[in-house]
Amino acid sequence: MARVVKVFRTLRNHWKKSTFAVCVLSYGGYWLYGKHCDNVLRREACLMAREFGRQQIAPQEHLRKATVILNPAACSGKANNLFEKNASPILHLAGVEITIVKTDYEGQAKKLMEVMEHTDMLIVAGGDGTLQEVITGLLRRPDQDKISNIPIGLIPLGSHNSLSPSLHLLSDNKVKDITSATLTILRGETVPLDVLQIKGEKEQPVFALLGLRWGAFRDAAATISKYWYLGPLKKSAAHWFSTLREWPLVRNVSVSYLAPTLRPPDSPCEKPPRPNLLSRIACRLKNYWNPPIEGSDDHSDNANLTANTSSERINDSLMICAEPDNSTVGDFITVGLVGAGGFYDIDNEEYEAMPVEVRLLPRKLRFFISAERRQQLLSQMQREEGH
Repeated sequence: MARVVKVFRTLRNHWKKSTFAVCVLSYGGYWLYGKHCDNVLRREACLMAREFGRQQIAPQEHLRKATVILNPAACSGKANNLFEKNASPILHLAGVEITIVKTDYEGQAKKLMEVMEHTDMLIVAGGDGTLQEVITGLLRRPDQDKISNIPIGLIPLGSHNSLSPSLHLLSDNKVKDITSATLTILRGETVPLDVLQIKGEKEQPVFALLGLRWGAFRDAAATISKYWYLGPLKKSAAHWFSTLREWPLVRNVSVSYLAPTLRPPDSPCEKPPRPNLLSRIACRLKNYWNPPIEGSDDHSDNANLTANTSSERINDSLMICAEPDNSTVGDFITVGLVGAGGFYDIDNEEYEAMPVEVRLLPRKLRFFISAERRQQLLSQMQREEGH
């Protein structure tokens, strides 16, 4: 008992050191617990991936090949480590033959797409900039009609991953988001997405999945990072300082557009050629002597999901949004919670503003989507139809 009293007396007499030690130990315990949770997530994902790797393939089939475009500079230079620890083991355990291509400089992904050879799937490991470069390089190829049928997987490793919420259920845990996105690729469910072709007078076209932004709100958003020292007030500060430099913040634009066009019918799915007689006999004998494990799901990377995006749409069209020109300074700062005026944002990438022609390419690319996100989209469509 005397020893316990002595310990408490020592803590009371050195309360500053005791407080500091408690804070350090609490932070250390929280950090170790977070590492443990991340390891549990990795282990569970690897166990699921191993089940994919144990599935039997027919004699005439081959291992799936995946080309990974990895941007090591994404996420402040942490992307390579994040991929190697969280995504690469899952792909290897699932029996996927992967070829990792790392980019060394901005714009290299476009050039890599020009020389990319045949692959069963394309995986983009990076952020918005990497994805935009990949689809631009992919759709600039002479054989883009054929190669655009390759399904694309997105592993969110960048600081900005604007397309990920449309394909995956995101959380506050980076490891969980990466492992879930990788498992989504293995399950093979895909969804067709529309693509925007943005072409200037002389430049080659740029392709986008999210849209094009231009105007005062875009200009203010581009300066938010400069006011990082203001913490949660940096967004409001960026918009407020924009009003000090110029007010009213009005941009004049001339827009001409075509009416929506009738959506063409979906192209029929190509059936794989039937194996010859000897191959079918060998496959039957193999399944007889070594039957597959019951209860395992048949995951096909050729599944094409169209119900959640295009089942009820008849016309293909673009959506053009404009802000009112009678906003006050207070409205601008408040709504602004969402450089110069001479730049566009195309999928959050900065381009010099110039007269452009924007064309819609309906259902041009197929992306892997999680079953949970697909179900949410289906439910959302049913609610909209009910209203």
